[in-house]
Amino acid sequence: MKTFLRSIALAALTFTALTSTMAQGADVPAAQLATIKQNLAKRFPRLAPVDAARTTPIAGLFEIKAGRNVFYVDANGDYLIEGQMLDTRAQRNLTEERMDEINKVDFASLPLKDAVVYKSGTGRRKMVVFADPNCGYCKKLENEISQLQDVTVYTLMIPILGGDGQAKIDSVWCGKDRTQVWRDWMLGRSPIPTVASCATSPAQRNMELSQKLGITGTPAIIFEDGSRQPGYDQATNLEQRLKRAMFKPAG
Repeated sequence: MKTFLRSIALAALTFTALTSTMAQGADVPAAQLATIKQNLAKRFPRLAPVDAARTTPIAGLFEIKAGRNVFYVDANGDYLIEGQMLDTRAQRNLTEERMDEINKVDFASLPLKDAVVYKSGTGRRKMVVFADPNCGYCKKLENEISQLQDVTVYTLMIPILGGDGQAKIDSVWCGKDRTQVWRDWMLGRSPIPTVASCATSPAQRNMELSQKLGITGTPAIIFEDGSRQPGYDQATNLEQRLKRAMFKPAG
């Protein structure tokens, strides 16, 4: 069903965009927003409550924000489209840009004291990574991180995969050198020395933070400009994101 809706969305949006001149981003009138909210809540209750609605470049099609997601509807909410809106002339993914805006994080507010810190060179560029010690792609990402220069990486460990993740995080945190222990494990150099107990472990605090931010998998990356990236990526792409983040401070 999701694939079907997405296919329809792409076809419809690409076709309609050719004749549209409507400005994007204006809030819809309160009465119209109320109608959309009422109809969707009644007919599609599994959808998160609609927070806002605004115009799009396509006449008659409106963007709605429901929780941390973006959808598209007609003026009354009789039809709902899930998919990506692409500006083919400017080669822009408008949906992706809007999602980045909605999900932007205040980097300065993140609890970096609860992170394992790795610094390369000057460390002038910064990024936060949510990672599970049992996550295979987190280990691949750690290899890519090793190739970055002049970066400080704050790893917020979370036991999202269950199993012995909590115990491993505790042992890393209360180990003799938590950065060394973490990287030795993630890079496949040596196992994590077991620690009997660790009262100061940030695992649960980090887990609660990840849930608050809507992070549902690892690795998850937050850059200094507040932009986010889910999943593993190569060092070359991370390098580009770090460069962009340096010139787009949050706020």
